[in-house]
Amino acid sequence: MNPLAIIGEALRALRLNRLRTGLTMLGMIIGVAAVVLMLAVGQGAQTAVNQAISSMGSNLFIVIPGATSSGVLRSGAGGVQTLTMADAQAITHLPSVKATAPLLGSTAQINHGANNWSTSVTGVTPDFFRIRDWPLERGAFFTETDLRAAARAAILGQVSAENLFGTDDPIGRTIRIQNSPFTVVGILAPKGRGLDGNDQDDAVFIPITTGQRQIFGTQFPDTIRFMMIQAVSAEAMDEAEREINQLLRQRHRITEGAENDFTVRNMAAIAAVATGAARIMSITLGSIASISLLVGGIGIMNIMLVSVTERTREIGIRMAIGANRRAILAQFLLEAMVICILGGLIGIALGIGGAWAVSMALDMVVVITLGTVLLAFTFASAVGIFFGFYPAKKAAALRPVEALRYE
Repeated sequence: MNPLAIIGEALRALRLNRLRTGLTMLGMIIGVAAVVLMLAVGQGAQTAVNQAISSMGSNLFIVIPGATSSGVLRSGAGGVQTLTMADAQAITHLPSVKATAPLLGSTAQINHGANNWSTSVTGVTPDFFRIRDWPLERGAFFTETDLRAAARAAILGQVSAENLFGTDDPIGRTIRIQNSPFTVVGILAPKGRGLDGNDQDDAVFIPITTGQRQIFGTQFPDTIRFMMIQAVSAEAMDEAEREINQLLRQRHRITEGAENDFTVRNMAAIAAVATGAARIMSITLGSIASISLLVGGIGIMNIMLVSVTERTREIGIRMAIGANRRAILAQFLLEAMVICILGGLIGIALGIGGAWAVSMALDMVVVITLGTVLLAFTFASAVGIFFGFYPAKKAAALRPVEALRYE
C-alpha cells in the first residue's frame, strides 16, 4: 500500500474521533510539559549553585575559631576569637598559599543624609578582593597605606549603594557607620547570592585596621573573626590544608593530642558536595516527571486497543481488498506516533511557558537547553512507538474472515 495512503488513513481515523484523540494526547502533553519544566528547574538550581561557587573565588579555605574549653566551660566553633592578624600574616608565607585575607565584621546601621540602611560591615585587607576575584565597577580599592593609617575609606556593594544613594554617584561622598564618617572610594561589581543564600552585594567593606580601632570595639585589637586563604593551585589544596593546620597548631602552642582551637574548611570540597546535591535534585525531578510520560503512554496503549476492537470489521474489509499485515501495522503505529509527536510539541511549548512563569513568579533561575527539549521530544516519540506497537501488532494479526464476522 502507498505510504502516503497509510498516512492519510491514520490522520482520517484520528480526525473522526477528535475528542478521544484529544484526551489521549492530553496525557502526553502533561508528561512532556512536566519533563521540560522539572528539568528546567533542576538545571536552574544547578546553575545557581555553580554561579554561587564561582563567585566565591577559586582554591579557597575558610579558617574560623574552633571549639575551646576553659575548666568546665566549653564554647562551640567561633565562640572565642583565637585567630589574629599575625596568624594571617604567617600563613601568607607558606609555600602552598597564594594569599590570605583576615576579616572582622558585624551588622551596622549606615547613614547618608536622610537615607539609612542596615547591612554587614566587614573589615578586610586589599587581598580580600583579589582572593574573591571581585572587581570594581568604578572607583578604587583601598591600599596598604590606607590599611596602615586606618583610613576611613569604604567600598560599597551594589545593593548598599542603591539603598543609600539611589541613582546618584557615591564616589567621593560621605557615609556614616555608627556615627563615624567614611568616604566612599569604590563600588563593587555585582556578585549575586552566595552558597548560604545571602546577597553578597548587600555589604560595606572598610580597612580591617579601621574596623578594629574605631568600629567593632574588639577586646583584643589584633584578633580577627576568620580568614580566607587561597592556595596556589587546585593541586596544592591538600598540601596547603596540612601546612595551615601545622602552622596554626605551632603558633597557638597546641600540644600533641589536644584539639585544635580553630577549624579549616576546604571550600572546594563543600562546593563539590553542593554541586552533587544540585545534580541529584535535577535528575530526581526529571525522573519523577518522566513517570507522567509513562502514564500517558499507557493511556495511549489502552485507547489504541479500544480502537482496534471498534475497527475490527474495518480491518477485515481492508485486508479483504488487498491490504497486507504490514500496512495495517504501519497505520496503527503511525496513529500512536502522531498522537505522541503532536502532544510532545504542545507539551514542549507549555513546559517552556511554565518554566518562564515559575522564573518570573518565584524569582528562580530556570535553564532550558536544546538538549532538554530534544530529550523530551525523543522520549515522547519512543513512548509512542513502544506503547503503540502492541495494539498495532494485534490489529495486523487479525484474520480477515474472523474480522469480517466480528459484531
